[in-house]
Parts: sequence; structure tokens; C-alpha cells
Amino acid sequence: MDEFHYYSDSDRGMAWQVPLLRLPQATFLLMSATMGDNPVINKGIETITGRGVRVVRSTDRPVPLDFTYSVKPIHETLHDLVGAGQSPVYVVNFTQRECAEMAQNLMSTNYCSKEEKKEIAAALKGFKFDSPYGKDISKYIRHGVGLHHAGLLPRYRLLVEQLSQQGLLKIICGTDTLGVGVNVPIRTVLFSKLCKFDGEKTGVLTVRDFHQISGRAGRKGYDTAGSVVCQAPEHVIENKKIEMKIAANPGKKNKSVKKKAPEKNYAHWDEQVFEKLQTSLPEALSSQFRVSHGLIINLLQGATEFGEDGWGNLQTLIDDSHERDKNKTTHRENADVYLESLKKAELVIVENEGTDEERLVVDESLQHDFSLHTASSMYVL
Repeated sequence: MDEFHYYSDSDRGMAWQVPLLRLPQATFLLMSATMGDNPVINKGIETITGRGVRVVRSTDRPVPLDFTYSVKPIHETLHDLVGAGQSPVYVVNFTQRECAEMAQNLMSTNYCSKEEKKEIAAALKGFKFDSPYGKDISKYIRHGVGLHHAGLLPRYRLLVEQLSQQGLLKIICGTDTLGVGVNVPIRTVLFSKLCKFDGEKTGVLTVRDFHQISGRAGRKGYDTAGSVVCQAPEHVIENKKIEMKIAANPGKKNKSVKKKAPEKNYAHWDEQVFEKLQTSLPEALSSQFRVSHGLIINLLQGATEFGEDGWGNLQTLIDDSHERDKNKTTHRENADVYLESLKKAELVIVENEGTDEERLVVDESLQHDFSLHTASSMYVL
């Protein structure tokens, strides 16, 4: 199971845990560059499989990284990096909107020579930018700036990847998902900020996220080192410029007002935070086990096929999960509530109720790939 750190992902973590709970006959190889120490997972696997777990860990990188903290405006930082031959530079943003705004802002500075722009134009010959956003994408790419995030049409993302592999793009503005199946060769990773909104609050990046993103810098077989650069907060950079102006004219009255930190969607970071992220070990993976209506239906349907007790299988799954005892109790209570709602919706039927052969079955008219999470589902629970 590669990229096993997704075990901690709030949306997908369940999919990484269930195989460990339901395949005791399997031998697992769990791989990640940011695994951390996980005694709960190790113990759980040993308990279910009856075999020992061995941890193999290494911190050696084939391409070492160097780290720099920048207090220059980002367009100046990028100009210096490109000029020093440290491109392609992947500029990390945390929303698709920020990616687009960054690409647009970079249009005011030249990062490619005329000859390099001609090469890009030749590579684009025959490619159609015929979507509503295509005109902007074309403009950015011809300037040597790529845009890459999940909100783009696949053909635009593929184009950016191909041009990057050919060494034609100097800068790629993308989201922090660059570690997920993105085939973009990167020499330098530039963090536009070190805080992000995690769905509930804005906070400084976790050590795991920082290492995952940083780890994409440096191309094996091409680079002797990869570079990771972090921008200081924008208001800190602006205030430094103001201080320099005052220092240059100490006798002259200066009316400049220092900028304050943003009040929303911001968590403070500085060079010390940046350094701590570099040296800290990734956090332990946290269980994201969840009981849902869909899980209950899937287990009941599977049990019917194999002549098993689906509800009993659910209880076993909860018992074997890597959750704390208190959380397991909550999951059982939630399962009871979800089951009652499925019964009321007549999606689950009790056969032979009140007898020793009582069992729960799913309505036969419900297809196996039925989803309770799509707009096509016609049932209201």
C-alpha cells in the first residue's frame, strides 16, 4: 500500500484501514516517506495476522534538499531562482483561486528569453485552447508559467506536465496536491505560505504535509540537490520594505503605516517555524474509521452472498478497528441509529424477526453499486 500516510486522511483514511482489518491472510508492505511512529497500527496488524511487524526506516534522500527563507516579494524570489538555474519552480498554493491569481500576477515579469518563448510556441502548434478558460491558460504557458490543479481540464494539466518534462516551463503554479500522481519534474518547491485551511480552521502545515510537499523537489538523475524555499508572510515583507525606507532617510518624516497580519484565513509563521518543520518527525497516523449507511449496506449485501452475518461482521470490524474504546462505543451507537433509518426507508429488511434465524438483508431491488452519496440516489433517510 503506497502513500500509506493517507490512512490519516479524513475523507479517504477508512479505505486504507479496512484491508488491514479484513485480510489477515495477507502480508502488507506499507510505504510512505512520512510514516512516523505508529504503535497502534503495528499492534493491530500483529493481533489480526498473528505475525510480527518490522519497521524499515531511512532518512537518506537520493537528491538532498537545501532550504531558504525569503523575505523578498515573491516575484523577486522567482526571478532570482530562475536566474540561478533552479527552475522548474513549483509554486505551492492552497486553493485553485490562489493558483490562478498567482499565475496572473507573474505575467508582469519575464522569466523566459525570446528564444525560449519561441520554443514554447512551437511546442503548442496544433493544440487547441478552445474552452472558456483556454485563452488565459495559453497566455500563461506562452509566458513560461504553467497552471496545474484539479479544477483544470485534464488535457491542460497533461499539457503542463509534458511541457515541464521538456524543460520549457520555468514556473508551475499549483495546489498542494502535487504529490498525488502528478508527473511534473521539479527542481525547486516554493511555498507561497505555510498555513492552510483544513476544512475546519486555518493552521500552520503539519510536519507530514510539509515533508510530503518538500519531498517533490530535486529530480533524480538530473539534479545534485533540490531546493525548498518559503516565503515570509506578505505583511512581514511589506513592513520590511517600509523599515528599509525609513532607515535610508532617518531624518525625513515618514508617513508609512505598517501593515497588520490578516484577520481571517491566516496562521502566523516565521523562519523558526520553517526550520522546525524541517527537523521535526512526522506526526503519528490517526485512525479515520467511520461507520456510514453505505458501509452497513455493503456489509449486509456481501454477507447475503456468502451466507454470513452482516451485522455481526460490522461489529467485528468495529472491534478490530484501530480506534480507542470510547470511539468504538460511539461507532456502535451510530451504527444502531443508521440501521434504524435504513429500516424505515425499507432499504434493509428484517427476515424471520423474533426467531433464532432472524437476519438483516438488503432490499433485493437495490443494485450492488448503489451509492447514498450521489444525486442519483432516490431514497431519503
